[in-house]
Amino acid sequence: MFRAKILTACLVLPLAWVYASAADFEQGRVLSSAGDYAVLSPRQRVEVENRVLQERLDTLLPLLMAESGLDMWLVINREYAEDPVYFSLVPQPSFAARRTTMLVFNRLQDGTLERLSVNRYPLGPPYETGWAGGELEAQWQALAELIVERDPARIGINVSEQWAVADGLTQGLAGRLTKVLPPEFAKRLEPAEDLVVRWLETRIPEELALYPHVASIARGVIAEAFSSRVITPGATTTSDVAWYIRERFEALGLRPWFMPYVNRQAPGLACERDADFCGESGIIRPGDVLHTDVGICYLKLCTDTQEMGYVLRPGERDVPAGLRAALAAGNRWQDLFTGEFRTGRSGNEVLAAARNALEAEGLYSKTYTHPLGYFGHAPGPTIGMWDNQGPTLGQGDWLLHPNTAYAIEGNVKVEVPEWDGQWVQVKLEQGALFDGQHVTYLAGRQVAWHVVR
Repeated sequence: MFRAKILTACLVLPLAWVYASAADFEQGRVLSSAGDYAVLSPRQRVEVENRVLQERLDTLLPLLMAESGLDMWLVINREYAEDPVYFSLVPQPSFAARRTTMLVFNRLQDGTLERLSVNRYPLGPPYETGWAGGELEAQWQALAELIVERDPARIGINVSEQWAVADGLTQGLAGRLTKVLPPEFAKRLEPAEDLVVRWLETRIPEELALYPHVASIARGVIAEAFSSRVITPGATTTSDVAWYIRERFEALGLRPWFMPYVNRQAPGLACERDADFCGESGIIRPGDVLHTDVGICYLKLCTDTQEMGYVLRPGERDVPAGLRAALAAGNRWQDLFTGEFRTGRSGNEVLAAARNALEAEGLYSKTYTHPLGYFGHAPGPTIGMWDNQGPTLGQGDWLLHPNTAYAIEGNVKVEVPEWDGQWVQVKLEQGALFDGQHVTYLAGRQVAWHVVR
């Protein structure tokens, strides 16, 4: 079984480093438009992203290398077959590996790291050039000589059965590496999966300052989409709204990492208690319950957000009381669930404790929460899956660490009196930070329905 390490005391970032204004983002903060938030141009983003990378390499990676016990970490990839972790390690405006690109991280006796690039095209800062020749064979020989000269006891490479993000060393390159190294050094190669996951899941203070802004943009676009600015009841379709969301993000210069999804529930549209998901596509009509699922990546930080809307019927002034109670039940699910987050607990343990608390209150819910970061479905502890409310072997055994971000994702089903007792499913997903003690929503959370009038 996969074994994750508990965060050592030396790696707990001071709480003062956490985004100081996170508490200002009220748990029920209402957003009306993404237009309230600045979006940097691609050129402006380069300075921000490179500053964050430099800080991560200077302060975070040495600590994680020590935690993993690795003396050297190799990231080796080729153009068109980049290692998933590669893009989190190289400065912008680099986009891809050139020919065969090698990064070497060597831990020195004082705890600092030597960062080297062994490439035909030198990367420049924050890397020193370890070799910049021309022939591929000479490049591999230079790498081998560099390794032998530094004589690391444990050499991490990116191979993993469990984590896709830690399995970026292709079979061809792995074979070439073992052939070029002296046998005694080839025996020192070992999976670097713990280091890769910890590197990708951990947020530093500079990122914690950015993340609420990124999450607010995502929530703001949803607020625009679930309004009369976009929806004409009886004419607009769920597909129209989904395309509005996608095109709005693209107009802002932001990349959705999946196609936005919009669906509707309504009286008479079956929503069975045991169905995994409720909702259909089609024309949006008065009295409909709307749901969307959207995700963007900006300044390398990804979001994953789901919220709910309601289309007023003629003469209605507010959302029916039964639906308001359903959303409140969804918020209660969030509170009970996030109340079980503990440093050192596995994702499976958090899920089991939360299920006990939810069942004690009679809430009919499902939890399927995942980490956020440089990927929308980022590495870290899996806490339930929509089709498995029991333990998730491997990734569910990973332990919670401070300064990690999550998409608090799940749903509740509630019988609505105004719909003759029909079940309504409230599906929620909000980005949040776990600082080691508390869960704080990055840009607030939905506590009131988006209303289309």
